[in-house]
Amino acid sequence: MTNPRSAVERSRPSRPPVSGIVRRFLIWAQRAGAIERADAASALARAYLHADMTAAMREDCAVALATLLDDPCVGVRRALAEAFAGTPRAPRVLVVALANDRSEVAAPLLARSPLLTDAELIDCAAAGDALAQCTVARRPSLAAGPAAALAEVGARDAALALIANPGAVLTPGSFSRLIERFGGDGEFLQALAARTDLPAQIEAEIAIATARGPRGTSEGAPSERGARDAALAAIAARRPEDELPELVRMLKGRGALTMALILRSLLGGERRLLAAALAELSGLPRGRVAGFLRDPDGPGFAAAATKAGLPRHALPAFRAALKAIAVRGAREDRRLNSDLVGAVISACEAERDPALAPFLAFLWRLAAESTRADARAKTRAGSNRPAMTPSLDFAPANDGAAADGVAPPVELPADLVLALAAA
Repeated sequence: MTNPRSAVERSRPSRPPVSGIVRRFLIWAQRAGAIERADAASALARAYLHADMTAAMREDCAVALATLLDDPCVGVRRALAEAFAGTPRAPRVLVVALANDRSEVAAPLLARSPLLTDAELIDCAAAGDALAQCTVARRPSLAAGPAAALAEVGARDAALALIANPGAVLTPGSFSRLIERFGGDGEFLQALAARTDLPAQIEAEIAIATARGPRGTSEGAPSERGARDAALAAIAARRPEDELPELVRMLKGRGALTMALILRSLLGGERRLLAAALAELSGLPRGRVAGFLRDPDGPGFAAAATKAGLPRHALPAFRAALKAIAVRGAREDRRLNSDLVGAVISACEAERDPALAPFLAFLWRLAAESTRADARAKTRAGSNRPAMTPSLDFAPANDGAAADGVAPPVELPADLVLALAAA
């Protein structure tokens, strides 16, 4: 009687036996040490990539290489990864398996394998440790998808590696997420600010985060708010006009679109931020608002400013600034202009309106800041004498005591003594 089971087994296609090459390799691998197996793995991988083999021999070689995926020695698997890292001719299935191994093994492939897709890099970044994430972050050309994954879940070191990689494609959303996660880290913000591809709103986010007070808010000392507003005004001044509406919306959402910022920008000779702010806050078309700015004494400007929320008693300051810009022009660097500040102070004082007192206090602070900056710039420009310091900061030696506890005398130059005596 025929055995049914035997008949079924005979009907199945027979599996090819393990080739002699693979069998001999496996027997050898069981007796060889870890260093020998690593050397053999590297040699076998190079043979697969470069040797002139028949199709059958190449298939046998691939089987032997696949057995090394289970080798308990990290160095053996690392040798395979290094051999396959830079070539598109490697067996893709082995590359994927090694890329999902522990980070010491996967690193060469994560760094440069052309066979790994963006989706696979995202998975490796999400599941990997800091070493794996840093390796992905440093890939010479990193697409937006893996970069976004690292921005979302990457460790701090991986985030630093990501923003230091000029070949990483970072979207505004990725930049924003990085600031959300690491905005309290001064070193991170400094590194992020060094990138040359930052959108205007991200530059502004960095300026706001850098100027945050000790409790993580934007309410700091006047000098801190002034530094923040100076940075924001400079960002607005160097950005093209079509980027300003988005910047204004971001500043509005962060509570940083203040009259102090707008007036500071205006006193640097920059009218575009005021125009964008009035258009955003009033809902009027930008072109129409720009026309109103050319006639600051006209009813159109007053109506647009009032609709935007500017108090009426503030209008003299803005009108005076716009008229002063029309007469005096603006600096190329858009820094605070002492002449413009002085003109606005004179106009506000002439109003004799007590409601302008806060504005005048703010304007005098700007006047002091502008005067100090001008003095520093002139000192730098005329500093051909080695004894002259490049700024108004006093040298520590002038305030500290000498080694014997007595401060050394500092003598005035003779010509200055004569001038003071004559006065």
